[in-house]
Amino acid sequence: MVQTPAKPLTLDEFLKLPETKPASEFIDGQIIQKPMPQGKHSTVQLDLGTDINQALKPAHIARAYSELRCTFGGRSIVPDIAVFTWERIPRDQNGKVSNTFAIAPDWMIEILSPDQSQTKVIRNILHSLAHSTQMGWLIDPEEELVFVYFGDHTIAVYEQPSDRLPVPPFAESFSLTVGKLFSWLTE
Repeated sequence: MVQTPAKPLTLDEFLKLPETKPASEFIDGQIIQKPMPQGKHSTVQLDLGTDINQALKPAHIARAYSELRCTFGGRSIVPDIAVFTWERIPRDQNGKVSNTFAIAPDWMIEILSPDQSQTKVIRNILHSLAHSTQMGWLIDPEEELVFVYFGDHTIAVYEQPSDRLPVPPFAESFSLTVGKLFSWLTE
């Protein structure tokens, strides 16, 4: 859902508004509310984020965040999963994780919801790639396939159960096939 305010808002004004449920994003001067996650989306999101963290967090390589607001390049978006390398995780003066992430994620993962605009999601992935994101995934649970957007702006689709999904170089210790990803929907 697109909300057009009577008077156009700036990014700073948008960031002062109360959060919505589901989250709203600020894209090209418009407020766009994300759809409410449903069963398939939520299952894939939670299991994938957990698996990424189990593989990368103990060695302080990277950390996956679910529904984290990332503000950069004139947009404020909320990827389904945003992965940051350990050294890029914003910290407060006490060394704790900051509440504000004003940088693009290193790896951005979106899970398509029914009736969600694939075009809007792809535009967010491409915007992120233009602002230092190394890789973007667009997971389609209905079609059981994954579009992978590489940092050089090439795109590949993975749909065979045996296809091993590519990951950014920092995440090479994390391995996942298309079959395993979508098997979570039957567990």
